[in-house]
Amino acid sequence: MKIQVEIKELKEGKYVIVDDEPCVIKSISKSKPGKHGSAKARIDVIGLFDSQKRSIIGPVSDKTYVPVVERKNAQVLSIAGDVAQLMDMGDFSTFEMTVPEEYKDRVIEGEEVSYLTAMGKMKFDLR
Repeated sequence: MKIQVEIKELKEGKYVIVDDEPCVIKSISKSKPGKHGSAKARIDVIGLFDSQKRSIIGPVSDKTYVPVVERKNAQVLSIAGDVAQLMDMGDFSTFEMTVPEEYKDRVIEGEEVSYLTAMGKMKFDLR
């Protein structure tokens, strides 16, 4: 799910879609309007799921899409290898997610974990 907004409404730390990938905004720089044109904005972002750096350059009056990113909680039902079976604490649906190497010691059976979901993709959000 996504919402359309103008570039001038975006803020650092919020989300935007670049190349069909939800991204976190790391920096925004805006130029002043010139004699023959409108103000321009350069937005540097990092992919939420693939961690790639990207950027957008365009007039501040242009429109872009913002993904609907939800932070949810789930209980770890079981772990088999590097795949964890989880149950969402809101709607009690079950699903599987691959556990990244850096979270192996923090994902424990029976414990609650938080995860992010946006545009049909999910990832652990353990801080």
